[in-house]
Amino acid sequence: MKFISAVLATFLAFALVGGPTAAAVPVEQVSRGELLLRAASWLTADNGGRVPYSMEKYWTDGYRQDCSGFVSMAAKLGAVDPRGGPNTEALVTGSYTTPVEIADLLPGDLFIDSVDQPGPDFRHVVIFERWTKADRSEYLAYEQRGSFGTDHRALTYGLEPNSEYKPFRLRNVVG
Repeated sequence: MKFISAVLATFLAFALVGGPTAAAVPVEQVSRGELLLRAASWLTADNGGRVPYSMEKYWTDGYRQDCSGFVSMAAKLGAVDPRGGPNTEALVTGSYTTPVEIADLLPGDLFIDSVDQPGPDFRHVVIFERWTKADRSEYLAYEQRGSFGTDHRALTYGLEPNSEYKPFRLRNVVG
């Protein structure tokens, strides 16, 4: 009987107060301008050259040298837990981002393809900087891309019909 009472009391406590929640991901805030400056820093961080791409290696600042490690570095998402920052799948969760409409994109927002499909660009993330065309058919972005490294170029990811790339806003970005 004591066991049933204890279970019932626990159930009521959870029902009235709420169950345990996942701890909020501790992240430092960063301004949009600082995020873009941090992204640009990897264009020359390797003795004047771009940081090379690698899914296995970590740059001197502790971040993975892949696309999500690059975004984690730019956004100050932490290089310790998880090591090298969150991966692309984690970036689309409510812990780090919220979905936004393309029309509402601001500098420092992201386009993320978190779908696990083989192909040249599955599971990739880029940092939106600004529109390059008045009709919003192309934008300037920072990315860390395979076989190339850090890049700053015009893209159309997420603008094509049926694209897997979706726009997101980082929760820790201010301004």
